[in-house]
Amino acid sequence: MSVKAILVADDERHLRTALFTALTRLGHAVELAENGQEAINKFQTQRFDLVITDLRMPALDGLGVLAAIKKLAPATPVILMTAYGSVETAVEAMREGAQDFILKPFPAGVIEEAVNRALATAPDEISPAASSAPKAPGPSERPIITQSSRMVKLLELARNVAASPATVLLQGESGTGKELLARYIHQNSPRAGGPFVAINCASLPESLLESELFGHEKGAFTGAVARKQGKFELADGGTILLDEISEMDMALQAKLLRVLQEGEIDRVGGKEPQKIDVRVIATTNRNLKDWVETGHFRSDLYYRLNVIPFYLPALKDRRDDVALLAEHFRQKYTALNNKNVTAISEGALEALAGYPWPGNIRELENTVARGVLLATGNTVQPEDLFMDEAGFMAALERSGPAPVEAMALDPTPEVEPEEATPAALNSSGPAGPGLMTIEEMERQLIGQALNETEGNRTHAARLLGISVRTLRNKLAEYRVSA
Repeated sequence: MSVKAILVADDERHLRTALFTALTRLGHAVELAENGQEAINKFQTQRFDLVITDLRMPALDGLGVLAAIKKLAPATPVILMTAYGSVETAVEAMREGAQDFILKPFPAGVIEEAVNRALATAPDEISPAASSAPKAPGPSERPIITQSSRMVKLLELARNVAASPATVLLQGESGTGKELLARYIHQNSPRAGGPFVAINCASLPESLLESELFGHEKGAFTGAVARKQGKFELADGGTILLDEISEMDMALQAKLLRVLQEGEIDRVGGKEPQKIDVRVIATTNRNLKDWVETGHFRSDLYYRLNVIPFYLPALKDRRDDVALLAEHFRQKYTALNNKNVTAISEGALEALAGYPWPGNIRELENTVARGVLLATGNTVQPEDLFMDEAGFMAALERSGPAPVEAMALDPTPEVEPEEATPAALNSSGPAGPGLMTIEEMERQLIGQALNETEGNRTHAARLLGISVRTLRNKLAEYRVSA
């Protein structure tokens, strides 16, 4: 079987890694996504022959991914995985066009057989909408939202240097939009019609990362049953984004330096180098110069990458954009979650404007998404945001959201499963006419979060802005007092 491009979406890191290892050993090119929305973003920019997705995920669940894939490319096979299967869910998945429905946990042989079946029935050309190579998203698909004068100047500089083939280094804190800027540079370059291929250098161990970057020949190592093209070959004629370049192993840094100097790559187990024509953009959330001085990064590679440097400002340095971005995310998550949330209140906007945003735009997006999910009316209120644990506790002293359906608590095991079935949050009785106790309000908020996340405690804690440990302790406390 020829090499196929497979997209795997699952919020459990260990399962993503296991699937990546199993499928790359079969010779396939595998791309990973941590949630449903990230999977769709990747699918819109790259052609995939098969999609494998978990059923329960944040941002967008597996059925949502399935529906979006079938709309974008109806012929693309989709395999759904879940630890909480039922006949009804399986029937719904198949009705919506799923190729297969697999219950976790499963041995490697099960997924391999499912993949082989799906690829055997898939057409050579996925759909008229999917090109034979990755393509850049249109300017409206993932826009850079800003009115900050500093960002406007930065974008102007990015347009000016886009025509150059020179390597670009994007530095900035996590969540400041480095990948978006990389795509913006690609879209405004002569390579815009070519592929844009991204890889996270921190997500894979050195042995797997080398094969993923440069490809391998059949028989290069145990399990390499077919030749596999690496990311550099897939990006030929376009742009490659090396995300979190600072986390790359020193030995692999030397091999990357040769690629930049010679314009050719060596597949693992290959006998002859392969010429490539790729524009390289690298990102890091570290001060790479300091990283060089401490011996964690090669100085020669640093100077080769740092031909055109960009420094993205933190969100706290572009305050004018907070309200603008918040409104953009309100619209996005209102549509995504099919809710009637039409505005963000003045009080909520003031709370957003006064927050320091250590997690930058990514944290703002998560906060607004949480506000949309927890809003009980058509306006996001300050108490819907819970921007940190202190904010969550303070919110308990204000009026809580409308009552939600009660659920019963299940025992909390020593090792917390990734997903847990929500249970009745028994209240201790009303405090008086029109009032409720702090404990009642707290139970109600946690119950609503568990409802929204279908019982996934990790995601519920993130939605509430508290740690999983705090949520687990609260649930144990309720169980004792019930």
